[in-house]
Amino acid sequence: MELASVRLTDEAWMARALVLAHRGVALAHPNPMVGAVVLKNDRVVGEGFHTYEGRKHAEIIALGEARANARRATLYVNLEPCCHIGRTGPCTKAIIEAGVKRVVVAMRDPNPAVAGRGIRELRAAGIAVTVGVREDDARRLNEAFAKWIRMKLPFVTLKTALTLDGRIAARTGSTTWITSDASREEVQRMRHESDALLTGIGTVLTDDPRMTDRTKLPRRRPLLRAIVDSKLRIPLKSGIVKSAKSDVLIFTTQSADSSKARLLRKAGAEIVHVRPRGGHADLREVLREMGQREILSVILEAGSELNGAALAQGLVDKMVLFYAPQIMGAGGVPMAQLPSQWFERSPALSQLSFRRYGPDFAVQGYFHDVYRNH
Repeated sequence: MELASVRLTDEAWMARALVLAHRGVALAHPNPMVGAVVLKNDRVVGEGFHTYEGRKHAEIIALGEARANARRATLYVNLEPCCHIGRTGPCTKAIIEAGVKRVVVAMRDPNPAVAGRGIRELRAAGIAVTVGVREDDARRLNEAFAKWIRMKLPFVTLKTALTLDGRIAARTGSTTWITSDASREEVQRMRHESDALLTGIGTVLTDDPRMTDRTKLPRRRPLLRAIVDSKLRIPLKSGIVKSAKSDVLIFTTQSADSSKARLLRKAGAEIVHVRPRGGHADLREVLREMGQREILSVILEAGSELNGAALAQGLVDKMVLFYAPQIMGAGGVPMAQLPSQWFERSPALSQLSFRRYGPDFAVQGYFHDVYRNH
């Protein structure tokens, strides 16, 4: 009974650390989101969360707030404290010097080069360390960082709105509003939590989207708006080009020095030449380029052609499908264009979850475990 009580207490305080960590959404990248709580005699004496511009790690902020009360206290943190010198000094050293008695960690550092070193250093100093409290929640919070730090590739989420029979538009080249305001509000939240949106030229020509974060919440970096446009067909008068402010990236197989490319650059877009693959821009090269730019997370908001290419090449980590409770019928555009034989080798989504948004419902699932190389 006593052990169960301790576990419950640890779960509750780690939940608080995770809430704090989430305050770093769009403010911590390219670093992970981390929150910390210092507890002494069942009383919070220090709290903190990390933002990139603030530099200080969550543990340092929490210990600074606790001051002398940190001695013989318990520190809760959702990610293993660092033990190396980066933009700041090692957190493990500060924890040891503060006299903390116990540290509760949700998850080890996902970077294989340093995972476990911070925990070992704390234990070597005589500090009791508990690992794995609310680990699943902690992993999901920093899943994009985990993939990027291990593979230098962004975490890719395919998001789309569709009818119950899997249609995303009434016909090719048409715009069809499918889901409710509640679903679209959730999409804006997703955009705010992401570093970039990625779409294809077909969507731009059909919908003329702005691809913006309309939450009006603070973010450290502008939402990158990326377009795969192999033939550089994007109109100079399109909404995304007219609103470009060094936040639009166009991937093309055409020369980056062409007259059209020069005009697009003058309008504020950046043009990146990528090699062709099957007559189209190589999506793997697109993602590698984004990873090199410290883009941790990408939402794929595209049409059936680009959706199909990304799925067929195994580039999608997570899918979020917003379903409207309606049937479109014959003539509708499918969610993804895929060869018929793809189904036989298609991987099944795991960790499925379901949520309601007004009259709609969303299905979320994962193709890859980003804590393992794939």
